[in-house]
Amino acid sequence: MLTLALRTLRCRWTTFTGSFVALSLGVALLTVMGLTLASSLDAPERAPERFAAAPVVVRGADTLRVPTPIGDRTQPLAHPRPIPPETVAALRKLGRVTQDRTFAVGDDLIGHPWSTAAFAPYHLTSGRPPRGADEVVATTGAGTAVGERLRTAHGTVRVVGTARVADTGRAVDAGRAADVARAVGAAREVDAGRSVGAARSLGFERALFYTDARAAELAPASTQLVVDAAPEAVRRVVASSRTGARVLVGAERRLADADPDRDAEALTTLNALFGTAGGVTGFVSVFVVASTFAFAVAQRRREFGLLRTAGATPGQIRRTVLAEALLVGVLASAAGCALGSYGAPWLADRVVEGGVAPDWFTIGDHVWPYQIAFWTGLSVALCGATAASWRAGRTAPTQALREASADEQPLTRARLLCGAALLLTAAVTLAATLLTDPGDLLHRKTYTSRPLLLITATALLSPLLVRPLIRLLTPRGMLVRANTTTSLRRTAALAAPVLVTVALTGSLLGATATLNAARATEARERTRADYVLTSATGLDARTLDRLRAVRGAEVSPTASSEVYVLEEGVALVKSEARAADPGRLARTTSVPLTAGRLSDLSDDSIIVNEEWAQHEVGDHVTVWLGDGTRRSLRIAAVMPVGTGDNGVYVTPANARGALVDRVEVSVREGAEATTVRAALRSAAPGATLLTRDAWLAATYPATGFTTADATTRLGYLLVLGIALLYTAISLANTLLMATSDRTRELTALRLAGATHTQVLRLVALESLTVVAAGAVLGLLVTALNLTGMWTALGLQSVRSPIHVPWPELGATTAACAVLAVVAAVIPAGLALRGPVGGRR
Repeated sequence: MLTLALRTLRCRWTTFTGSFVALSLGVALLTVMGLTLASSLDAPERAPERFAAAPVVVRGADTLRVPTPIGDRTQPLAHPRPIPPETVAALRKLGRVTQDRTFAVGDDLIGHPWSTAAFAPYHLTSGRPPRGADEVVATTGAGTAVGERLRTAHGTVRVVGTARVADTGRAVDAGRAADVARAVGAAREVDAGRSVGAARSLGFERALFYTDARAAELAPASTQLVVDAAPEAVRRVVASSRTGARVLVGAERRLADADPDRDAEALTTLNALFGTAGGVTGFVSVFVVASTFAFAVAQRRREFGLLRTAGATPGQIRRTVLAEALLVGVLASAAGCALGSYGAPWLADRVVEGGVAPDWFTIGDHVWPYQIAFWTGLSVALCGATAASWRAGRTAPTQALREASADEQPLTRARLLCGAALLLTAAVTLAATLLTDPGDLLHRKTYTSRPLLLITATALLSPLLVRPLIRLLTPRGMLVRANTTTSLRRTAALAAPVLVTVALTGSLLGATATLNAARATEARERTRADYVLTSATGLDARTLDRLRAVRGAEVSPTASSEVYVLEEGVALVKSEARAADPGRLARTTSVPLTAGRLSDLSDDSIIVNEEWAQHEVGDHVTVWLGDGTRRSLRIAAVMPVGTGDNGVYVTPANARGALVDRVEVSVREGAEATTVRAALRSAAPGATLLTRDAWLAATYPATGFTTADATTRLGYLLVLGIALLYTAISLANTLLMATSDRTRELTALRLAGATHTQVLRLVALESLTVVAAGAVLGLLVTALNLTGMWTALGLQSVRSPIHVPWPELGATTAACAVLAVVAAVIPAGLALRGPVGGRR
């Protein structure tokens, strides 16, 4: 059998070339996704940055820990607790204490007291330390020079010096404040604006250093400090204070940096991106490879019939096909693994350039992705060949010879049953989700994976659907109609990749656009203010007083916070919260409610949504506030779940430590809007002031992706790019294999009097007809998926229309049409180059 398989491969190389290319590229894609996913599983240990040279760091309680019957459950606190003055006083008895205060001064600038600069350690490259309240030292990454004036959220300041981080080694290893001071002083003496010795700029932040007194005014509460004392002595003092503070030494000092878990969070994002892309890649590649193998085997029914006539048994035919698939699978899988080893670094560079992955992300030395990709490719080849050859091996010799001329039964019983079962499964699971948890359909993982089930079902049933579609798309009596409906196997094989590409484009982009439009509708209905003022740095009490004093303005400030609730006694769930005054909130915001009243919100109550396990008005629920304080609050009102943006509402008394980051303003009747707007700008010069429509457009775009959703955009582009690439491969392979077997048919048309141009036009029209049928099936899948999401939104009390991405669907279909025509016309033209019946 192996000898026969080798001879068959040599003689029918055009048929097996298509399978080889499809399989090798599929394995390459699986290898790329596997390598990138494996490299994103673990983040390297990040070294301390701001406190790399600090001896001991004490950080206030920043973790909520709740005991449960199955162990403690934890959540990071939204507002870490300040270190109490009595604890600070006790630590001062051990050694010098430097209190750290970090506060925002601009959209991408943060402020620190100058005394903490020695712990990075920073050293001056020019100028001098700050001495006055309006003087600052800027890091080199801030892009400023000595003498410049900067407008910040806390007023205008003058840059009197610039600084950068020096990795002197000696200071870091010693870990003592005295050594740090000497190292910084030595670096200051030898460095005259250029890098000397071991000094280097790390550039991990863009910061302004204020005097300690000015920093204490801008950030009165200190959540962490540095102690120049023995770690054990510091631990004893902190433990006796029973404040929940932590003592950080060595590598643990990185936990005192801003966003210490950003690497882990970035890797979680990458895992989601590559996991989704890898899943869809696996689906598309397996789908196309199996389809290509099935079509290649189906083309050889005449050959199988001759073998059966010569005495070959069904088992021998199956073993021959499996031997051929084994040879092609081994070679193609090996080639795909080699190709993937070059593609993975390229993809890693692209995600780093796109800002999705951190700068340090690279492809590691992993072996298991190659093994998985290789054996998956080989298994797909064997399974595809086995499934395709089973029917050919079962038929009698005369039946095989007769079926070689036309497709009498293109839809086998097994294929019909599998397709119907998958279609029924998709319908039942959709109905069950809508009845029990409609919000699950709005999650990214769900609306990304659910279309795959319906696509597979539709593709399996395509021979049953393609014939009526083609009859609907083409006039009666046309040769195009006869050819495409007679050769249904070829037609279904060509329509399948178009179906996958169009359905994925419509389902993924349409789901995102529909969900974004629903969120925009929610926000539009909720926001009644004429202006929205936002600040990334937060608004202080004096600014809020000036805003409230603006004549003709109804002002409603709100702050972002969090609350935590223990559900079913074991799950500590975090909910986004906004702290607001209920009276002011009612005049600028239309809070959607299913029960209760907004006016009932008080310091002893809370407004929740229906997603909470306990959401009956009047009930008391135990929650932990953003600073970890435990409270029992009465449920004053209940909001619908909506798209998931309806969090909870509390009063400012239950959000201690939360900064006001948004102020909604309504212009009172009789007041001049332009006058109010000018007064608002003057009262809060460092904040962003937008009209209602402008704020909604920027924060809740009606379609497409938000600015912060770069990962989703990149992931979908990656998925759709893979689908389109595989569509091109499948169309080219299938049309190339089909044309090689249609040479006699095309020659017969020439002998019947058709010109060379007419034959090519017929081939092109057939390809366009098949693409149109595949596109219609893809639109059908898209419509069903988006209808399910629209129904789920309605059940979540959100009324928003379905958004179909017509431009993207049109572009995708056009690309498929161009690919199909080119892949059909060129091989047909090459096949008709010779003389026909003595004529050219």
